[in-house]
Amino acid sequence: MGNKTTILKKFKDKPTRLTIDQKNQLILEYAPLIKFIAQKIAIRLPANIELDDLISAGVIGLMDAIEKYDETRDNTFKTYAEFRIRGAILDELRAQDWVPRSVRDKAKVLDRTMVKLEAELGRNATEEEVAGKLGLNMDEFHDLVNQVRPVSLLSIDEAATFSNVDKKSILNLLESCKISNPFNQLNLKSIKEIVTRAIEELPEKQRLVLSLYYYEDLNLKEIGQVLRVTESRVSQLHAQAVSRLRGKLATHFDFDSEEVA
Repeated sequence: MGNKTTILKKFKDKPTRLTIDQKNQLILEYAPLIKFIAQKIAIRLPANIELDDLISAGVIGLMDAIEKYDETRDNTFKTYAEFRIRGAILDELRAQDWVPRSVRDKAKVLDRTMVKLEAELGRNATEEEVAGKLGLNMDEFHDLVNQVRPVSLLSIDEAATFSNVDKKSILNLLESCKISNPFNQLNLKSIKEIVTRAIEELPEKQRLVLSLYYYEDLNLKEIGQVLRVTESRVSQLHAQAVSRLRGKLATHFDFDSEEVA
């Protein structure tokens, strides 16, 4: 325990001064975190996606976090490491291009339909209203939601393409704000407000599912027990929440919602 404390103290003081052995010790220390994040993501992936590949990508993310962590910023190393680990795993999934183009196209149609309909209504649309707009009955609508579910790996650190800032992601925007000056601080505040508002505008159950899944670390089965619905229904609520967020963020940041998946 004492050795770990010494390493972390030195890491906080000057991470670039860590030796190779000390960095390796940190990687071993955070290995369970990498496995936890990889397993959580893998739950929603097809069986042909290897967990070991995700874990390997997570290790790269942790190494990246060790090199780039800025101790002057207002977050802990563990929080930053989680951020980078998840981002690296999602990068690996994108590189594998495991989601068929047809599924991405369906997700894009769902996102745009939902945003357009809710703009017309001035409120959150019900499932029945979205299904009607798409010309589907409820069984067909739920089947569509299940099909696009793999695209719902939305995270603030995913590489969304911005048409006007040369392929910058929200993460890149946040990274660029670490230099303390009024412009950057205003930029960071604006991004946080937009994301917060988009989440707050979600229907209550969808917002609760995101909170329980991403902040309380409950799995889909556990969330189903809390909400007294089936695991499949929780999965649908999650997919719909993410679709709404993709659509809402796309209108603010001017990126194609397809690229957020």
